[in-house]
Amino acid sequence: MSLFPMRAVCVLTMRWVLFQQGHFLGKVLNEWIDDSQEFLHTELPKLIVIAFIALILSRFLRLLTAHMNRVAQASGAGPARLAEVKTMAGVIRATGLAIITVIAAFMSLSAIGFNLAPLLASAGIAGIAIGLAAQTIVKDMLNGFLILIEGQFSVGDTVRIAGVSGVVEALTLRRTTVRGFEGTLYVIPNSQITTVANLNAGFSVATVNVSVDFSANPDAVTKLLQQIAMEVCASETFRDAILQDPQVLGLDSVKGSEMIFPVVFKTRANQQYAPVREFQRRVRIALEENNLLPGNPYRVYQPHGDAEAANAPRSAEPTLAQAHDPTTIKPVESNPFTGS
Repeated sequence: MSLFPMRAVCVLTMRWVLFQQGHFLGKVLNEWIDDSQEFLHTELPKLIVIAFIALILSRFLRLLTAHMNRVAQASGAGPARLAEVKTMAGVIRATGLAIITVIAAFMSLSAIGFNLAPLLASAGIAGIAIGLAAQTIVKDMLNGFLILIEGQFSVGDTVRIAGVSGVVEALTLRRTTVRGFEGTLYVIPNSQITTVANLNAGFSVATVNVSVDFSANPDAVTKLLQQIAMEVCASETFRDAILQDPQVLGLDSVKGSEMIFPVVFKTRANQQYAPVREFQRRVRIALEENNLLPGNPYRVYQPHGDAEAANAPRSAEPTLAQAHDPTTIKPVESNPFTGS
């Protein structure tokens, strides 16, 4: 007799000897068989459906994050923005997979008859304790996630946040790193960012207030400033930086002997400084060529006199004639006896 038939005989013998109907082990075996049939009939299909739905949701989440990366690459965004999108996609994928896994695990435990009430109560207490201990970190991460989602600013943008101005060097879910204009590196928690001033968003507007003396003709000054501004706009150096023709708003205010003429430049984002400097240089030269004085609120204006005479220092007041000192008067030299 071979080994396999001998084992089969042993198993059948144990079944009919140890697990006979009506015996204790037989009843246990029958209950196990009934429970297994019930599990295969009811719980196993539920577990299969839960696993199938979790697999579909995880697959959809992966496709969504991959589509986000493809859209960012197709839009021609810079490397910094692509890095931010990849970071955001990774956070969304990891968080979504964790949520799907936890929900699927709870539903599976509930499907096989596991009591979730103590587990949920313990998880709730632990969540409250962790939330109270790390609420600042949670605020940082939530605000950082919203900054990434809304695209409030990106790495390389010039911003003014939390009372700090500079260029963004790094952006994560918890903190933002800004390099100040003086070279100082600022590390700002995202929960402290309540107002964002992005100097690289869209375009920049710069207003130059040109001061001219009151003796000048306002119409002539306006025409001269318009000519200088258009020359700066038409130059090859600043043609691409300026978005539209500069606007000379005319005479805006008069302060003493000073007239203020605002000139507005609309340029590309954060590119207004060079055109403004060139415009101010040309205004200085043009004022000298046209014999115009710069404004001075403390200068005295003389309508009928020369402007140079008005700027000339006043002559000293004439000194009063000194009164004769009686002690310096010479006495009369005469002979009191003869009268001569």
